[in-house]
Amino acid sequence: MDQRIGCSEKSTKSVLALNQKMREEADGGKSREEAVERGDQQLRSLHGMADLNNGAVGLYNIGLSCCLNSLLQVFFMNTHFTVILRRIRVPIGHAEQKKNVPYQMLLLLEQMQRSKQSAVHPQELARCLTMHNLKLFVQHDAAQLFLLLWNLIKSQLTDWQLADRLSTLYTIQVQEYLVCQKCSFETRRNSKMLTLPLPMFNASSQRLKTLEDSLRCFFQPEQLTDNNMCVCEQCERKTPCLQGMRLTCLPQTLTLHLKRFYFRNSTGTQKISYSLPFPQSLDFNHILTQEQCHSDAKEKADWQYDLFAVVAHSGLASFGHYCAYIRSLTDCKWYCFNDSSVCQVSWDDVKCTYGNSHFNWGETAYLLVYMRKNPQ
Repeated sequence: MDQRIGCSEKSTKSVLALNQKMREEADGGKSREEAVERGDQQLRSLHGMADLNNGAVGLYNIGLSCCLNSLLQVFFMNTHFTVILRRIRVPIGHAEQKKNVPYQMLLLLEQMQRSKQSAVHPQELARCLTMHNLKLFVQHDAAQLFLLLWNLIKSQLTDWQLADRLSTLYTIQVQEYLVCQKCSFETRRNSKMLTLPLPMFNASSQRLKTLEDSLRCFFQPEQLTDNNMCVCEQCERKTPCLQGMRLTCLPQTLTLHLKRFYFRNSTGTQKISYSLPFPQSLDFNHILTQEQCHSDAKEKADWQYDLFAVVAHSGLASFGHYCAYIRSLTDCKWYCFNDSSVCQVSWDDVKCTYGNSHFNWGETAYLLVYMRKNPQ
């Protein structure tokens, strides 16, 4: 359990030297873009690619860390993310390196790629996360932990261009609107999201049967009447309103959160285990109406996605286990990452995570990660 992980001293010094060289070249008058690109090429030679050419490597469970392990594998198998990770500036000083999440992720990725073992221990990264108030040895919610990890990564990227690329890779852009039903006055506000939290029931408390139904329901406007009325700026009084959200921009890596956990006062948090099928491919142009999206034709042309990963939960809301099913971007085969165990699986195995209301302990998909078919 006390095994130290990270790259070798020689590798760490190489990365430090490389970053210093890039800074010197940029200061010497050469374009910063050329230095970054050259550094990216050299970092590739140091760290390799996040693929399965040399065999998949698992992560040991160091105490209720299955949720963290599953999310890390989803990050690492996304080569669009690892390209950003390889370009980070190495923190100066041992103390800064210890608490820098992107750097510790980079060291863990490198060890996984160089390891001749079937699994490695993510302890240094786990210790780093505790410095940012992440508790270990407790069960985490995968959707909440994903948001926490992503925000920690972005906040510690010192290069604003990399931070911008990370945002572009994952951020969903929407337009919230409120329409007065008396005078038709409309207010709009642009906002950003990292996941789409999709319902399992519609407004009438009826079960939704497919992922496409859930997406339509999410973007279905809601009538605000009686005690829920809002103040109209034009009418200058509370009026019945129509509240909704329009999709404006989708990222290259799209994360969907199935809201399978809900709070019931009498019994606490409960899990919804019934089946909700999800497709291997999504085309938002065929799912949403013109009113539910507000983008130009060029943007909508790229709204076609393939399923990349499924983070599945088995067990009850109060106690359970996470694993990740990920489609390799290298060989297009599906793999199950279950802590230290990694094995190739079929699409039929992935479909078993649809859920089953008669088997509450079975695996149910909780996070779905789709990848744009034609990356920009």
